Amino acid sequence: MSNILQVLAIGIAMSIGVWSAQEKAQEKAAQEKPADAPAPPPATAAATPAATPASAAKKENPVKSSPEVLAAAKKIFGYDCAMCHGESGNGKGDLVESMSLKMKDWHDPAVITGMSDSDIYDLIVKGKDKMVGEGDRLTPAKVWGLVHYVRTFAKKSST
Repeated sequence: MSNILQVLAIGIAMSIGVWSAQEKAQEKAAQEKPADAPAPPPATAAATPAATPASAAKKENPVKSSPEVLAAAKKIFGYDCAMCHGESGNGKGDLVESMSLKMKDWHDPAVITGMSDSDIYDLIVKGKDKMVGEGDRLTPAKVWGLVHYVRTFAKKSST
C-alpha cells in the first residue's frame, strides 16, 4: 500500500512540476516575443522540442561544466532521477524494486565510458523503456548539465 502511495505522490509531484514548467515557459516566451511579432503556427511550436534532440545527436556538449552547472543538475537529478537511479547514481533508487527495474551502477566507469555525451543527452530527452523522457520539461542547457553530472558519478568512484 505504501508503494502505491509513493508512486501516486510522485505522479502528483511530477504533474505539478510539468504544469509549473509549462507556465514558466509560456511566461518566458511572452516576455521574449515582441508584441507585433506573429505567433508561430502550432505545428512549429510543437516540433521545436523534438528538433532539439535530433540536432544534438552528433553534437559535443555545448555547456561548460562548472560548479554552478553541476549544482543545478544535482538538484534536478535529486527530484527527477534519484527515485530510480539512486541519490548517488548507484541504481538503487526507491522505486527500483516496486517497478521491477534493472538499473546500472554509474560508479562503474565502463557503464558510462561507452556512451557519448549526445547518447546520454538523447536518453535523457527521449527516455527509454519505463523512463519518461525529459524533452518537454527541461531546456537543452539543463539536459546538457545533467550529462555532466551523470559523468561525475564514475569520476567520484575512481578517485
